[in-house]
Amino acid sequence: MALHGWRFFGVSATIIIYIGGVLFLSMNNIPGSHPKRVRIERFAEFSSFHSPRFPMPSRKMTIRWCRELKYLNHELPNYPDYKAGDFDTALPSDISAGQMLAMPMPMLTALASFPGSGNTWLRYLLQQSTGILTGSIYKDYGLLKTGFPAENVCNSSVLLVKTHEWGAKAWAPFSKAILLVRDPEKAIIAEFNRQSGGHIGFASPDRYKRTKGKYWQQFVSNKLKGWELMNLSWARNFTGSIKVVFYDDLVHNTERELRSILEFLEFPVNEQLMRCAIVRKEGIFRRKKRLLSFDPYTPAMRAELQARRRLVYGLLGRQE
Repeated sequence: MALHGWRFFGVSATIIIYIGGVLFLSMNNIPGSHPKRVRIERFAEFSSFHSPRFPMPSRKMTIRWCRELKYLNHELPNYPDYKAGDFDTALPSDISAGQMLAMPMPMLTALASFPGSGNTWLRYLLQQSTGILTGSIYKDYGLLKTGFPAENVCNSSVLLVKTHEWGAKAWAPFSKAILLVRDPEKAIIAEFNRQSGGHIGFASPDRYKRTKGKYWQQFVSNKLKGWELMNLSWARNFTGSIKVVFYDDLVHNTERELRSILEFLEFPVNEQLMRCAIVRKEGIFRRKKRLLSFDPYTPAMRAELQARRRLVYGLLGRQE
């Protein structure tokens, strides 16, 4: 009898454990009962994976704003918001570029630049000097969490909207534009660093020598063409009001350039905020300088960079 009792107890315990396990697994597979793992897209312009190799400002590196940031206009006009990717799909395919440009344009100002030209830093300066949020056609989660909560906002509630795109569809939503131009030699290096190491990180020296330097050589060739097309497309073909700002001028004469930009935006200057913005002008989104032990540009690359720079700068009215 005792043996039968122990057998019954063992079988009962096994059944109970089995049923409990089934119930536990079932509860954990109920939709919505636990958070799903979401793929993080760290940078909107170029998809990348979440990696400790791509440093972003940490929670300790929080931005001290001169005053609490706010939206410019809460009562939006009666036109759709434009978001990243909308420029190719927002309008029917049978609408030509000419018809698009003839449409009434919303009162939006673009902050257009080739990647690596200081767009994020200028947005930071404008938010400090005005207290107004700036938007973007992209949704960069790194920026969204570290001082730019209006990422992916593209309407008149923001001071202006970041874009790296060019062409009729890219500028169709905008009535005014600020074109931020940087020396291609430095802009291309900055973009190479961003793609390899994030907004404030660096590419490792080995990446310049990848595939015996062919990868870097092709990168420079492609980006130099893009730099020329981006800047000349906006400067020569955009039909709205445009103001060209050179990155070097912004670095060396920050206050003067900010005042000029705010005048173009028809936004009143708050002297207290302007003083505060200048004191805090460095922020956390300017990449620190790093000297390489070698020159990444070959003599042929430098000759082509200088030729393109002279051409574009000349057409933009800047003589060297």
